[in-house]
Amino acid sequence: MYAIIRADGRQYRVAKGDIIRFDRMKADPGEAFETSQVLAVAEADNKLKIGSPVVEGAKVEGTILEHGKDKKIIVFKRKRRKTYRRKYGHRQDHTLVKIDKISTKSPAAKKTVQEKTVKVTVEAPKSPAKKVTVKKATAKKPAAKKSTSNKLEENKPNT
Repeated sequence: MYAIIRADGRQYRVAKGDIIRFDRMKADPGEAFETSQVLAVAEADNKLKIGSPVVEGAKVEGTILEHGKDKKIIVFKRKRRKTYRRKYGHRQDHTLVKIDKISTKSPAAKKTVQEKTVKVTVEAPKSPAKKVTVKKATAKKPAAKKSTSNKLEENKPNT
């Protein structure tokens, strides 16, 4: 039985008894490690349950063994013809975790409670029908037309 979990922005394939190296955690050695970010679980009969995005009810538990540092990585920067050289090293912190248990609890079937909806009809007391008055829309008056005779007179020179 194994599981694929998500931790520190990465995905890990874990099985019971594995020792996994994660990025540095704030927990002390001997404390419990637990995650519910299980993306997939393979049962003993190799049936793979894939979550969307996580498998509901699945959990991975472990124990923190120790904290440590990785091997040194040499960082060397150089620019040609400029007499620029920088050399420094880096050691990444990590935490070792031993996987103790992978559990998959299938989510309990949700009981659907059928709510009985009661239709209530409220009858309004009957009153005599009121006459509805409809106002007529007033028609817009057309714009006054300019007479063309005035324009012709204006264009003629005075003699």
